[in-house]
Amino acid sequence: MGNRYSATKTFGILTAGGDCPGLNAAIRGVCRAAYDRYGMNIVGIANGYLGLIQENWRYLRPVDTYGILTRGGTILGASREKPFKAKKGESDSEIEGDKVQAIKDNYKRLNLDCLVVLGGNGTNTTGYLLAREGLNVLGLPKTIDNDIVGTDRTFGFHSALAIGTEAIDRLHSTAQSHSRVIVIELMGHKAGWLALYAGVAGGGDVILIPEIPYDIKAIGRHLEARSGEGKSYSIVVVAEGALSAAEAAMDKKERKKYRVETVNPSIGYRVAREIEEETGMETRATVLGYVQRGGIPSASDRVLATALGTAAADLLAKGKYGRMVALIGDSIDSVDLSVPSEKVKNVPLDHYMLDTALAVGTCLGN
Repeated sequence: MGNRYSATKTFGILTAGGDCPGLNAAIRGVCRAAYDRYGMNIVGIANGYLGLIQENWRYLRPVDTYGILTRGGTILGASREKPFKAKKGESDSEIEGDKVQAIKDNYKRLNLDCLVVLGGNGTNTTGYLLAREGLNVLGLPKTIDNDIVGTDRTFGFHSALAIGTEAIDRLHSTAQSHSRVIVIELMGHKAGWLALYAGVAGGGDVILIPEIPYDIKAIGRHLEARSGEGKSYSIVVVAEGALSAAEAAMDKKERKKYRVETVNPSIGYRVAREIEEETGMETRATVLGYVQRGGIPSASDRVLATALGTAAADLLAKGKYGRMVALIGDSIDSVDLSVPSEKVKNVPLDHYMLDTALAVGTCLGN
């Protein structure tokens, strides 16, 4: 155990939202540095914010983090509990009276100096709202979508990118064997980073992302041109949040209703149907789904998660709360928790990767 001075004596740590590769590596980074360098006490909170509401926690010892660097998932468990957001049938007063107050009470009961939250946009937004309620909070950015404002990259993205790319690689051989168009749907509800990067890495012929509404006729022309050049198959990479130009022109309520009627069972299948109707080409769809979030983290994500974790421990020791650790350029730094709150980092329309895709003949749907 270290003997350096630390402003933080005891902190709680939780993982919330969806799981992703690198969470355990980040937990290990925070806890090892906090304990070994500064001798802090660590409370592991189970199942995200739900554990802090339901009093589900335990003290973590050094042995609890042994051997978890390479493990997928999270040893703390996760949930999508959003204490500030009312569920169906709940009133705003019930939310404040029951959930948020329970978190504040249990934070005090545990004598926490800070709460460390590992998660995506929703998790860090909740962390910021708790900070405004008077709690000391630090955030770590994790998501395979890479869509958190304030950090150049999130841990989990690189691992999911590798999985998505391998899946596309495998689809090339079966698409070629049967002279088909194959649509593969990847995650990315509001931002297209994963589909764009995996599509470029896997040689996708068409890449559809939420930031660029697609025109099925433009896609059809591109696929027919490929066929005319003697290319007997094509791969279409679709982010789950991709939408047509017609949908983009609708208001939110109208678009939601339209998608309920047409996105069945998911956008990848709809795009496959549209391609077949537009071109007459035999088209199949596959949805990679939760496979993208599972398994061991890549070496890159292990390194990033560990670095962000140890940086969080240093912020704890210095008593610098209300921050989210971040990768900025080549450096590990931090930003105010208000920076990622209620925001999404979309792919800029002038991003170099879009031009890279176009330069190698990829259709972006427009």
